[in-house]
Amino acid sequence: MSIRRTRLIAALDTASHDQAQHWAAALEGKVDAIKLGLEFTYACGLDAVKSLAARQELFLDLKLHDIPNTVASGLRALAPIQPSLMTIHALGGAEMISRSRAVLEEAFDDGRKRPKLLAVTVLTSMNEESLAEIGINTTPLKEVVRLGRMAVRAGADGLVCSAHEITALRDALGDGPELVVPGIRPAGSSTDDQKRIMTPAQAARAGADWIVVGRPITRANDPAAAAQAIQDELQAATL
Repeated sequence: MSIRRTRLIAALDTASHDQAQHWAAALEGKVDAIKLGLEFTYACGLDAVKSLAARQELFLDLKLHDIPNTVASGLRALAPIQPSLMTIHALGGAEMISRSRAVLEEAFDDGRKRPKLLAVTVLTSMNEESLAEIGINTTPLKEVVRLGRMAVRAGADGLVCSAHEITALRDALGDGPELVVPGIRPAGSSTDDQKRIMTPAQAARAGADWIVVGRPITRANDPAAAAQAIQDELQAATL
C-alpha cells in the first residue's frame, strides 16, 4: 500500500447556522474540510450550506437513496454548491450509482473540479445484529466489501466505511478508491452511538484518505486545539 496523507474532516452537526459558522471560523486552517449533513441542511437550507462551502472544502453528507432518476435529479440540483465530496447509499444499486456519476460528469463538464461521489456502505452505528434485523445475514465486513466492489464498478469515486473495513477494502479494490471514515474517536473519547470505531492514528495507519470527527472536536472546550491535536496524531502516524 502506498503512503498517503490522511486528511481531517470536522463534522458540524448542528441545526444552528450561527453555531456552524462559529465552528467553521474557529476551525479554519485546522481541518482539511467541514462536513454538513441532514440536520444542518434541513434546518438552515441550501443557501446556508453554500455560504459555508464558499470558505472551506465541503463534505456534503446527505446520503441520497431513491430511484435512480430521483437521486440523479437531486445531485444535479446540489451541483451549484460545488462540494468536494458527496454521498449516496450503495444500497441504492448499480444503476443509481452509475446515473449519479453521469449527472455529475455532465454538470461539471466546464472544467470546474467535479465533486467526488462516495457510496455509503454500512453505517458505523450498525453491527451484525443490526444487519440481521433488516434481512442482511452476514458480517458488516463482508457486506461492506460486497457493496464496495459493486459501487466502484458502477462509478463511485470512493466509499464511506468504518475504519475496521479499510484493510479489506484496500485488499479488494487497491489504492484507487477514496476511503472516507467516520466513527473516529481519539483515545479517551466517548463512543456515543458509534459501534465500529478506531482512533485517528489507527485509521491513518490502515489507509484512510479522510477521517470524520464530530463531537470530540465540536464539544471540546477549544475546538481548534482539539482539531490540531488530531492533525498532529495523523502526522505522527505516517512518519
